[in-house]
Amino acid sequence: MDADVVIVGAGPTGLVLACELHLAGARPIVLERLDRPTGLSKALGLLGRSVDSLERRGRLGHFQERAAVAFPTSAHFALIPLDAGKLDGLGLRGLFIQQAATEELLNEWARELGVEIRRGHEVTALHQDDDGVSVEVHGPQGPGQLRARYAVGCDGGTSVVRKAAGIEFPGIPPTFLLRLGDVTLEGDLTPQDIPDVRVPLIPLGAGYYRVIITEPYPADLDRDAPMTLDELRAAIRRANAGRDLPISGARWLSRFTDSSRQAARYRSGRVLIAGDAAHIHLPAGGPGLNTGLLDAFNLGWKLGATVAGWAPPALLDSYHSERHPEGERVLLHTRAQGTLMGAGADARVAALREVLGPLLQYREPLRHLLNLMYALDTRYDTGPADRHPLAGRWAPDLALTTPSGITSTAELLHPARGVLLDLTGTGALAGAAAGWKDRVNVVAADCPEPPAAALLIRPDGHVAWATDADTHPAEGLDQALAVWFGAPN
Repeated sequence: MDADVVIVGAGPTGLVLACELHLAGARPIVLERLDRPTGLSKALGLLGRSVDSLERRGRLGHFQERAAVAFPTSAHFALIPLDAGKLDGLGLRGLFIQQAATEELLNEWARELGVEIRRGHEVTALHQDDDGVSVEVHGPQGPGQLRARYAVGCDGGTSVVRKAAGIEFPGIPPTFLLRLGDVTLEGDLTPQDIPDVRVPLIPLGAGYYRVIITEPYPADLDRDAPMTLDELRAAIRRANAGRDLPISGARWLSRFTDSSRQAARYRSGRVLIAGDAAHIHLPAGGPGLNTGLLDAFNLGWKLGATVAGWAPPALLDSYHSERHPEGERVLLHTRAQGTLMGAGADARVAALREVLGPLLQYREPLRHLLNLMYALDTRYDTGPADRHPLAGRWAPDLALTTPSGITSTAELLHPARGVLLDLTGTGALAGAAAGWKDRVNVVAADCPEPPAAALLIRPDGHVAWATDADTHPAEGLDQALAVWFGAPN
C-alpha cells in the first residue's frame, strides 16, 4: 500500500481530514490537481462549531491572529437581520477570515504534522476491491497509480471520486444565478464616493471589494464559458438602474447558483466523500466551508480507528448516519433562504419576509434558527432514548482543576483522543477505562458547576456517555466504551 488513505482535494475539508487522520496514527496522502493554492476566497468566514473544533485541536489562536475581526453578534437569515446578542449562553463564535488564509493556515498545520501533499496530481479514475482502492493519477511525471486501504473524495461539487464510486447526487436545479467579482475601483474611489449604489460592495482589503449580483437563471447560459469582466459589468448595470460601477479590474470572477444537491450515501465500501463532494447549496450565511470541516472532524478519528484496527464494526458507518442528517439541515435552511431572497421574488415573497422579520426578533424563534444555521444544537444518536441529556451533544467547555494544574475540556482534546472526565470528586473512575488506555485518556478533575458526574467525550468533541449517578458512576460506561472505542485490550 502506498498510503492508508488517499484524500482527493487539498481544500479546507481535505486538509483537516488529513491532519485528523495523522493524529489518529494513519498515513494519508493528499492529491490536489492544482499546482498551488489559488489565493482566492469563496468563503469569507468561519462560524459556529468549526471554530470550536479548531480550538479543541489547539489551532484556533493561529486563525484569530489572521482574522480581520471576530464576527459581531449580528447575523442574517435571507438578509433578515438576526441579533444573536439577545441570547445568553448561545455560544455562537465566528471569525472574519478569508478562505485563502484558512487554507494557508491548514497547510501549515499539515506541514507541521508531516502530512504528504502532492500538488499537480489529478485523479482520473479509481477502482475498489475487497482489500483497498486503486487511484489513477496524472501528475507532473505523467500517469501513475496509487494503492490505499481507503479513499476519500474532498474534491468539490463535481467530484470525480463520488462519480467513480457510483454515489447518486440527487437534488433540485437552479432558479437563479449569482455572479461574483473581487474587483478594484478606479483611482482611489471607495464605495462611499459613489452615489446611489444599489449593489453591495464588501471590503476585502488591499483595495479589493466583493460584488455579487443575483438574477434569474438564464435558459441559454453556457456554464463552461469563462466569465468575463464585461459580463459582470452588464449584470451590475441591470441591478444598478442602468448605471455602471467604476471598476478598474478584477482578480477573480465566478458564477454560482442556488442549485441544491446531497449525496445519497457518504460511504460506498472503501470510498467516502466529504465537504462539497457530499453536498452543494446556496452559500447563504457561509455554511458550506463550516459543514465540510465538521464532516472532516467527524470522519477523521473514525477512519483512523478503522485503519488502526480497533474500530468497532459500526463506527465507520456512523459517519454517514451522523453527518447526512446534518447535511439535510443545511439544505433545509439554505433552500428556505434562497426562496426568500431569490431573483425575481414577487410581492408574495415580500409579504412573507415582512411577516417573518418581526417573528425572528423573539428569543425562541431566534434561538431555533441560529442553532439550525450554525449547528449549535447537533445531537448524534448514542443509544437509548432515555440517555443522559448531554449524550450526543457538544461537550461543554469546562474550566477544570486537575492534580497537574488548571485546564479545560478544549485543552484535553488537543491530542485528538477520547477523554473520560471524572468529576465525582472521588476519583471513582480511575481504573474504569484501563482496557482502553491506548485510546482514551482518563482525567479526574474538580469543576465549579459540573454538568454531570462523569463524561465520556469522543475525539470530535461530542459526548458519547454521561452520568449523574454518584453511587454507581460507571454504570453503562463499559458498553459506551465498546460502542465508540472498540474492544478493550
